[in-house]
Amino acid sequence: MEEIGVGMVGYSFMGRTHSNAYRQVPFFYPEVPVKPVMKAICGRTKEAVDGVRDQLGWEEAVYDFEELLARDDIGLIDINTPNNMHVPMVLKAAQAGKHIICEKPLGMNVAETEAALKAVEEAGVVHMLCHNYRRIPAVWLAKEMIDAGLVGEIYHWRATYLQDWLMDPSAPLFWRCDKESAGAGSRGDLMAHSIDLALWLAGAIERVSGAWKTFVKQRPKLTSTDGGLGGGGSEEMGDVTVDDATVALAEFANGAIGTFEATRFAPGHKNSNCFEINGSKGSIRFNLERMNELGYYNAEDPCEEAGFTTIIANADCHPFQGLPDGGPRFWPGGHNIGYEHSFINTIHDLLCGIDKGESPHPNFSDGVKVQKVLAAVEKSCTDGAWADV
Repeated sequence: MEEIGVGMVGYSFMGRTHSNAYRQVPFFYPEVPVKPVMKAICGRTKEAVDGVRDQLGWEEAVYDFEELLARDDIGLIDINTPNNMHVPMVLKAAQAGKHIICEKPLGMNVAETEAALKAVEEAGVVHMLCHNYRRIPAVWLAKEMIDAGLVGEIYHWRATYLQDWLMDPSAPLFWRCDKESAGAGSRGDLMAHSIDLALWLAGAIERVSGAWKTFVKQRPKLTSTDGGLGGGGSEEMGDVTVDDATVALAEFANGAIGTFEATRFAPGHKNSNCFEINGSKGSIRFNLERMNELGYYNAEDPCEEAGFTTIIANADCHPFQGLPDGGPRFWPGGHNIGYEHSFINTIHDLLCGIDKGESPHPNFSDGVKVQKVLAAVEKSCTDGAWADV
């Protein structure tokens, strides 16, 4: 089996999920054509990087991104930094001839994302954007059912991404609250996922109308240097420069209409990423907090009392679940998989893409499309009018 050395920058939440995926891919995908070797993890704070190196399974810890790029034993760069660092690192990694996977959103604006796409295409490297929710079996099954015509002509897209982790006004002013670092609040953090799924499942979006709100306008400045929410807050206050919540209406190229809602101020919702699609032949609905289930309603069922059927999408016949020679890839049907498996499936498809020399979707071209919708939402929120994508 061919091997590829991986260098990862970033060591917090997403760093943990990606690290786990590299460790687990050969276990759950014994047929993977390229085996990842976790060579080095990189971060700015030496004590923090050293502290997680062994726990996350990396051979070395380094503190300079340029060192990852200079190493001949590293062929894949994994970027899990604050958003404003994504594209600058992508440009350098592409110039160094490294394959790249980057957390979403790809960039801070459309121009940046287009520059990133141009760079990887000119370098001829494989690139992928980590919208991991596509690779939840139930969500991939929804795509297969839509493509098979089970929903028919799509009329409605309805998406909500609701969380409550930032409601405490004493939570510190970390990078996700700062437009200079994050580019956006709930839009880039949460709505970006919903937009990616909408473009993939329901089609291109032509125009949007949005509104946004910042509920807590000032927060205590961080006293730690790691930039994470876990750092303590000082008595000095700083301005929150991003949205806490955004809503948007959308018109699709195929004639469908849609709604989006993203907020980090919805009490009781920990990670409620939901979508529903209504069409001429039926409906599909999904909720990440019940991620093994897909709801399907067949409008052509002659029974007047027919309702939604709940499909438990973890049988061997469902996407990502069965081994090539039969049997369950993960666990037997009914034994639920979790959030981490979406990253395992994502990294597997990235490694297969590296083997074939092809960039699996969603890649940076998809990232540009998502960014254009996000930009249109921002323009609408600012101008108070519909905005074309």
